[in-house]
Parts: sequence; structure tokens; C-alpha cells
Amino acid sequence: MARLPRRLGHAEEATLGEHLDELRGRVMAMLGALILGTVVAFVFHNDVLNWLNRPLPPNHDKVVALGVAEPFTITITVCLYAGFVLALPVILWQLWLFLAPAFDPTSERKVLGLALFAVVMAAGGVAFGYWVLLPRAIHFLTNYDNTHFQHLIQAKPYYNFVVTVLVGIVLVFQTPLIVLALVYLGILSSRTLRKQRRMGYLITAAIALALPGPDPVTTFLELLPMWGLCERSIWLAVLFERRQARGAPASATLGG
Repeated sequence: MARLPRRLGHAEEATLGEHLDELRGRVMAMLGALILGTVVAFVFHNDVLNWLNRPLPPNHDKVVALGVAEPFTITITVCLYAGFVLALPVILWQLWLFLAPAFDPTSERKVLGLALFAVVMAAGGVAFGYWVLLPRAIHFLTNYDNTHFQHLIQAKPYYNFVVTVLVGIVLVFQTPLIVLALVYLGILSSRTLRKQRRMGYLITAAIALALPGPDPVTTFLELLPMWGLCERSIWLAVLFERRQARGAPASATLGG
């Protein structure tokens, strides 16, 4: 069994051939993790499909497959997506091990802190999208103007919709990280963010109103965490600038 490539030290010199060998080894490790994750997802594909179908309303407990091979091909596609999610920690870790020698220890701690922060926010986005946003959006869309339409939910468009919503809300939840990056690059400042706070809230409210929701209460529930993200972004920027002014590691602001 081939061993994983050794991680190079910071500023350690290596030939082009050694770099290519390391890259090949890490790509093989990523592919192996993806294949293993896909196999595991296929073994438990009933649980995966049940999890994806759970936001459906009671009168649409099953999705429709129109082609002869569509149930099989869609199952394989879903398992590939699930396998990628399962393999993602290994993929990101292998990428990091390949790129880490370019960073000094201080910068490495900052990057790892930002990565941990991004993972926590992504998990929060998935939880919010799956348990709050998806059920209400699907309920609204599948019951819209049902006096004129007989709604049959086709499998492929439905799973694409679920993936799109979850990926979109995960990106929205990365707003604080994006703001920190812009502050770090000097494009934004905490002073500007605080001065334009009302405009930020107004834009956030417009986005929340554009999201599908069956009633004003649901729209308000969607708006609360988005306002929270805006406010957290502002205060993270403040803490980031204060730490920079004191010369402390910027990654320490992520806990606040």
C-alpha cells in the first residue's frame, strides 16, 4: 500500500519532480477518499434519499422518476454528491498539506483559524437551510396556485433545487468571513460598516423578502439570522482591527 507523501516544512527546498510526486500522491488520496465516500453513501443511499425527501409536504412523500434508468442514475448522482461531502475533510486537508509549506507558522495559524470559522458557519448554514428554509419554501412552492396545477415533483429537478438552496445558504453564512477578508485587504473598515449599518440591514431585508416564504412570520424568522450575520460581521471587523493595532494574531478574533 502506497504511503502518503511527507509534508514539506516551511521554506523547505524541493525539486520540481518532488513537488509533482507529492501532488500526485495527494490527488490519489483525494480520489480514494471520494470513491470511499461514494461507496459509503451508496450503501446508505436509502437513508440519504429519505433525508433529502424529508422537507417534502405529506401529500408529496415520493418524487417522480420519468425514465427507465432515472432511479438508478439519480441515485448514483446523489451518492456522488454525498460522497464528495463525506470526502471533503480529507480533500481540504490534503490541499492544505500541499500548500502549507508556503506559509510561516503565524500565517498558518491564521489560515487554520479562518478555516475552522468557515466550517462552523457552513454547518450553521446547512442546519438553517434544511430545518428552517427548505420546508417552508417547498411548502409554499408546491401549494402555489394548486387550483390550476397538478404538481408532480420530478426527482432530478427536486434534488437540484435542494442542493442549490443549501449551497446558496452556506455561501450567505460565509458573509462574516468575506467581510473579514475585505477588512484584511483594506477594502472595507469597521468604521465604514458601522456607518452603513442601516443600509446593510435594508439590503438584508430585501434579500429575505425575495426568499420564498408562506407567511410574514416565516419571512421574519429567515430575516433574524441574516441580521445576526450582518451584526456579527461588523463586530468581527472591529475586533480584527483592534487586534491588528495591538499586533496580536488576527485569527484570535474568530472566537469573539
